[in-house]
Parts: sequence; C-alpha cells; structure tokens
Amino acid sequence: MMDADLVAEPSIHELIEKRAQTLLALSDHLAHCAIPREALTRPLVGDLLSHSMQLEELLDTYDAAKCCNWCSLRSITAAIKLFSDVSYELLHICHRVPTYHLMPVERDFTAATNETLEFASLILAQAAKEMLNQARELGLKTPAKSDLAAPFRESLPEGRLPHSCGVRRVDTVAGTVTLLATAFLNLASECEDVRAASRHPEFPGPGLPALSEERLRSLEFQFHNLQSQYDTYVSGTQVEHQDTDLPVLRGHASVVFHLLRIATLFAHYYERHVNKQRCSEAQFKGHLVEPEALQLVLMNYSIAFIDLYTSRAVSLCQEMLKRYAEVGRIEVPIPKYRGFHVRPSTLIAKLVLHYGSKVQMLLAEEIYDAGSSLDLFRANEKINAQKRRWLAQEIVRLDVVPAHCEPQDAASVVHSVVLALAQKSKLVLYEQPLELPERTGAGEGTLLEKVTAETARLLAMGKIDIGIDVTAQFIGDKRVLSDIQLLAEHGYGEDNYGNNIPLPKQLAYLRR
Repeated sequence: MMDADLVAEPSIHELIEKRAQTLLALSDHLAHCAIPREALTRPLVGDLLSHSMQLEELLDTYDAAKCCNWCSLRSITAAIKLFSDVSYELLHICHRVPTYHLMPVERDFTAATNETLEFASLILAQAAKEMLNQARELGLKTPAKSDLAAPFRESLPEGRLPHSCGVRRVDTVAGTVTLLATAFLNLASECEDVRAASRHPEFPGPGLPALSEERLRSLEFQFHNLQSQYDTYVSGTQVEHQDTDLPVLRGHASVVFHLLRIATLFAHYYERHVNKQRCSEAQFKGHLVEPEALQLVLMNYSIAFIDLYTSRAVSLCQEMLKRYAEVGRIEVPIPKYRGFHVRPSTLIAKLVLHYGSKVQMLLAEEIYDAGSSLDLFRANEKINAQKRRWLAQEIVRLDVVPAHCEPQDAASVVHSVVLALAQKSKLVLYEQPLELPERTGAGEGTLLEKVTAETARLLAMGKIDIGIDVTAQFIGDKRVLSDIQLLAEHGYGEDNYGNNIPLPKQLAYLRR
C-alpha cells in the first residue's frame, strides 16, 4: 500500500474514539461488576453485541487487524462481540427452556447452561477490562462513569399474551407429522459425526473436522431451516393442537439449533483467534480464554447436549411416524451383484432402522426382517437355490455339454460351458481369466451332473453370477417403502460388478 493511501492517524483516532464511546461505557460497567454473571441481561448483552459489531466493522474498514497499533483493540472488540453473542444465546435458552417441552436427558441442562453462562460472563468481564486498558494505551477518551445497572435490569412479569389470532387450517395431520419427523430424522443422521464426538472425549475438540466452524455452521443453518419450516406451516394451526408431540419436536429442533449456534461461535473463536499466530508488536499478547477451557465447554455443553436432545427427538420422531404409518407393499428386483450380500443388506437395514418402522421382506413365501442385515443376508440361500435350478435348466436347454468326453477332460468342459453361457449373456464372469478350483470335475456322476455341480460351485465361490430376474416384496410404512424403491432403482448403491455408485440426495443419510 502506498503512503498516499494511508489514513491520517489523528483522523482515524478521532473517529474510533467517537464510535467506541458507548462500548467503552458498557465495558466500564461490566468490568466493575463484582459478579459479572448477575449483571448479564439480554438488554445489556444486546447492547454489547450491537456496539462491538459497529466498532469491529469500522476497524475492519481501515484494516485495523493488520496494523500493530490497532490490532489488539480489534482482537478485544471481536472477543466482546463473540462472547456477547454466545451469552445472548445462552440467556435466550434460559428464558425459553420452559416453553420447549424438552424431554428429560441424563444431565441437568439448566445447571449446565448456567455454568456455561458463568464461563462466558467471566470472559466478557476480562475482555471489558482489556478494552479499557487498550483505550488508555491508545489515548482514547472514555466517557464519565454512570450507573448503568438500572437501565439494563430485566424484570419480566409472569404469563404470556392471549392466543387470539385464530387457528389456521392445514390439509392433514399425518402429512404434516410425516414431513417434519422425516426431516428431523434426516438431520439427525446428517449430524452423526458431530454427535459421535461427544461420546469420545479423548478426541480434540475444535481440531476435529466434525467440529470445524464450517461444518457446525452448515448444520446450524439446516436446523434453523427446520425450525422455520415448522413456524411457517405448523405454528398456529389446528394440527399443533391435534398432535401434542409436534410442539415437543419443535422445542428439540430449536434447542439443537441454538446449541449449534453456540458451538459454531466457539469453533470460530478457536480457529480465528486462539489458534492464530499473533502480531509480535501487539499490545495485548495474552489469552482471554485458554484453548483447553474453550474445548471443555464446547464438548461438555454444546456437543454433549446436541447429542442428548437429538437422540431423544429421534425416538420421538420414530414413534410419531409409526402412529401415522400407512402400510403398503412394493415389489423390487433383488440386488444384481450376489443378491443380498453385505452392502445391500446393510443399506436396507440402515434405511429401515432410520425410520424406526417395522418392514418385512417376502421372498419365495418366506418372511424376513428388513431391519436386520443378517436376516436379509439369509435370503441368499433361497436366491442361490433358484439360480442353481435355473443354471441346470439352461445347461440342458442350450445343449452345451458334449455327449462323449473322457473323465479327465471334465475341467476343460466346465471351462468351455461357462464361457459359452457368458457369451450368450446367461451369466457374468467376475474373474477373467477364469481359474477353476482344484479337483474340478472329480467325483462320481455323469458329465452333465459334474458340469452342473461345478458351475454351481463357481457361483457359490463368487467367481460367476447369474442375472436372472428375481424380485422380492417389501411390506410396511409407505414412507419407508418409498426409500427402498429409490434404493432399488439405484442398484442398492452398487453396479453389476459390486462397485460403489452414488446414491440420490434423498438417501444421502445411508452413506454416513
């Protein structure tokens, strides 16, 4: 940057001093509170947030973060802004929890919220003191002391306003419940990596990819959308009164959203401020919060309760879906590659368990539990038996076994028969060149019987497969069957050779 482009120091000093007056007054008030937690109210924190945001924007306009003289003030202002934001979220939770209809969890959420608010208030008080120190170092005038306690008290009368706006009508209760419950289940699956982090406290907090600012902000946005969807289509409708679980679901979506917002702010502060190389000439070189303390609060409060309340809401959603389940039946082809082997069986079972519904698979008049991958895997016995019968019939029908052949040439006959069937697109070779197992063609029986038996053995070993049209029926909740139908249309997540292929966006939860 050329010198001609630099702002005159007296001009910027005067501008910043003028813009910082209210923030300095608020900082002076908070810095001299004996118990900072008791001083925090939404009016006070709201003003701290507003004026720190305005000062930060001004400082950024002039690249203060890159100027040794002003970077410390910029850093302290950012801390006040962020922890004011965190404190406002925590105070919001404190005031709104009674209306969220939260189901009980293993830990005391109210106590944990108060502890986290205590943590944030101490950081804010320390940041306020450093703000005053920076003002003195920079020669910024501070406003005369005034009693700000009274204007920022928050005395709230009991009760609420009457619900007199009337009730809106929506089409169906079942459709509304299904839409919201399904959306929450998909989001719960989407944030499984974040939730899993709370069950492994030995993992680093903000250093874990699942707990990066970018990842948490994405989830925060999605949960906010779900809350907005509820408020747009459900709040104030007769459906909300007809199914009392809906407000409970809304409360859990809301508290998870606010916890994600707090987690995002913590991750931002860690990545942008705690874990950043500082200016060697900066006036303030200390830490307002130690990395370990920030990580502990992030993990033990935000992430832990995100997992607890999401888990409770998942169970609630599954029960709601069962209550409104509309039973249907679909018929779909079995997986092309080796039938219901590990991958397709696991995907189907995961899909069924995702919704918590009971779904059965009917194959050759036998019933299987679609929520159990092992039970589905058992169906391969029926499928392979059908393939073996078909294979024997095709060998006879196509007349590919020579009438006369020496016993020692049985292996070469098996090889030629398999290649002949492959050329006629009757089977698929998974091994090329095909290597036959030892002792192929040994044992008793006619040549036709030996060829049929050995070809069936190659099928069992996975060296070949037979693409016959076998279908299975699934019976259960139509919403779940719709996803099974979609999974079948996309090859159960694999091509004819067992390679992974992308699943549609609607089934993204199966890949997590």
